[in-house]
Amino acid sequence: MVPLAFGTQTAGSVIRPAAFCGVAAFKPSYRLIPMVGVKDVAWHLDTAGLFGAGVADVAFAAAVILQRELRIDGAAPAAPRIAVARTHLWPKASPAMQQAVDSAARIAAAAGAKVADLPLPPIVEDAYEAQFTIQDYENIRALAFEYECHRDRIDPLLRTQLDRAAAISADEYDAARRLASRARQLLADAMAEHDVILTPSAPGAAPRGFATTGDPMFNRLWTLMGAPCVNVTGLNDGDGLPLGIQIVGRFGRDHAALEAALFVEQAIAKKVGG
Repeated sequence: MVPLAFGTQTAGSVIRPAAFCGVAAFKPSYRLIPMVGVKDVAWHLDTAGLFGAGVADVAFAAAVILQRELRIDGAAPAAPRIAVARTHLWPKASPAMQQAVDSAARIAAAAGAKVADLPLPPIVEDAYEAQFTIQDYENIRALAFEYECHRDRIDPLLRTQLDRAAAISADEYDAARRLASRARQLLADAMAEHDVILTPSAPGAAPRGFATTGDPMFNRLWTLMGAPCVNVTGLNDGDGLPLGIQIVGRFGRDHAALEAALFVEQAIAKKVGG
């Protein structure tokens, strides 16, 4: 085991695996960590992130790497204003995950946070579908050489995805990007009275077996929004498997997102451990 690891997220490949493994993770605001030299998957989405034992650990590492004021271990975190966003995908979360989010909200409120529900503007939820279009359109272009010259050596699942992506037109791609841009502004407006959003990190606990790495449905929208995201640990399902809770901040407010995540992490640890 290592104390720190890097990862990249195009849909959910930092927050989701961290949730399944019961570790903290930090996906910063879009491109806060430089991606120079990293192979593109989708250049309007790809974001480098960090894995660590706890929120303070990933914040410390990010502060050192980026030479920014991101450390949150110097004082007790301030009580944040938390918006609980269940989104249109909420019914697809497992009962245990739904209970975990509700429990995290209650625990945070009891610890002094201001917690309220936040229905997202419809266009923000519509942007979820736009993420697929943007990722697929850019992915096939990022892999153009491999797709044209070595198609038979590409994993069948990825090859099927690329075949489907080939049918996306430039007009559809441009429309998806325009929709995403409008959604980012409306999300910022909706969060004006809140510091962060509380939402699932994944549909539930890690899937059994090795057939799938899980569904990033609860990460796609936030990656598209470019928002800082933090996986918070401490809650488990009935079988003892980790259930990750996701803290989503406002774009460019990474320190505030990390501080809020630390507040929730400590509140959960005190409640569960106590």
